[in-house]
Amino acid sequence: MIRTIARGFAFPEGPRWHEGRLWFADQHGGTVYVLEPDGSIHEHFDVPGGPSGMGWLPNGDLLVVSMDERRLYRRRSDAQLVVHAELADIHSGQSNDMVVDHLGRAYVGNVGFDYFNGEAPRPTCIVAVADEGMVTVAADHLHCPNGSVITPDGRTFIVAETFAFRLTAFDIDAEGRLSNRRIFADFGGYAPDGICLDAEGCVWVAVALANSVVRVREGGEILTQIPIEGARPYACMLGGMDGRDLFICCASDHDPAVTVKVRSGRIDVARVDVGSSGARP
Repeated sequence: MIRTIARGFAFPEGPRWHEGRLWFADQHGGTVYVLEPDGSIHEHFDVPGGPSGMGWLPNGDLLVVSMDERRLYRRRSDAQLVVHAELADIHSGQSNDMVVDHLGRAYVGNVGFDYFNGEAPRPTCIVAVADEGMVTVAADHLHCPNGSVITPDGRTFIVAETFAFRLTAFDIDAEGRLSNRRIFADFGGYAPDGICLDAEGCVWVAVALANSVVRVREGGEILTQIPIEGARPYACMLGGMDGRDLFICCASDHDPAVTVKVRSGRIDVARVDVGSSGARP
């Protein structure tokens, strides 16, 4: 059973469960929201250039991607936003989703081309941003690297390559480098977007054009499919008090010219059998 706990957003994306609350980026509205488990708004703040992926440094500071500025911001304990890293020299399209490891290293993907102006897709990269802000290319020749996760042991990185229609896995070495690229799951023409990891090592994937979120194991077998009514799902995150609430970011459209007017974005919740992996968001 699915229920809606919050609505009225432009385009909710990048959900994170952190310290008992749901954080997500209203990308087209330019705002990060923090929700209580019942869906009431605990706080919100604006991010220049539109927020996307989020994660936390070991000291508790929040990192948040600015899509249009192609920049990584850090939100300090005093709630001030400061520039953590510049990404525009490396990211060829809008900066997008991100995952942060236990050392504070951020892996940030990007669209790779000007999607909304009809530019042809082209491969791009994921960058690794060290906790002091130094930027290096972690992996190249990826097709719109999008939602990503790191396994709890810190050894495996999994990313949704949206326009390659697959999840791709890498090994992570002691220096944070990505190697041993391999296909985790092939979606056969459906484009995966936001993802999250559960305690059995399976991945929940938001598949907008299939109007569903699916749970897939390594190798590509789909174990569970949850249809979404009246909207498309773009991202998902396990959370709640027992880790078994699957929060789903939904919207009726993905075009900013439409979403900011209709504000059809909502947060749905489904109860699932297997809880969160416990990895850092």
